[in-house]
Amino acid sequence: MRHRSVADLMTPTAVCVVPGTTFKEIARLLDEFDITAVCVVDESNRPLGVVSEADLVRRRAAGARLDTAGALMSSPAVVARPEWSVVRAARVMDRAGVKRLPVVDDEGQLVGVLSRSDLVRLFLRRDRAIQEEIVEDVVTHTLGLSPSALSVEVADGRVTLSGTVRRRSLVPVLLRLCNSVDGVVGVVDRLTYEDDDLPKEGRS
Repeated sequence: MRHRSVADLMTPTAVCVVPGTTFKEIARLLDEFDITAVCVVDESNRPLGVVSEADLVRRRAAGARLDTAGALMSSPAVVARPEWSVVRAARVMDRAGVKRLPVVDDEGQLVGVLSRSDLVRLFLRRDRAIQEEIVEDVVTHTLGLSPSALSVEVADGRVTLSGTVRRRSLVPVLLRLCNSVDGVVGVVDRLTYEDDDLPKEGRS
């Protein structure tokens, strides 16, 4: 199975400003490109921080006279790497409480931006495509099981597995692999097994 990486979902062309860019110019760029934030970079195109619409509104409402990107930005920039899995990126985004991550290469230079809306696109994947990947890649190819032995139903990204597997130890493996498929939001376990090959401490 090939899982999506940050490079697959990121926007490769990021709108950037420098620390000296003015409040008005930032507001103009947000409106012109219909975006909600810009990345602030140094002279080597390395991210220093991010200025969002919320930053502009909050600072202006507070009456603070912060008129440049360097003063307005949230910093340091929380960044991602192109090779990261989208799951890792989502966790970093959630932990840092940010809605977007500048993506940097090995030199720390900006190569794109990953937003929360980019991640949401994963979960718009069609149920039929999810079902086919689970049956063909997970059940048949990876685990070597007969697809006729299991029923895989997918509704709004939620997978329901039913049927019988030979060994009990296969059940958690199957659940874990299904949960890792792009677009899956949850897995319902209705599986049974023929042989209980788990030691007592491994039984639930």
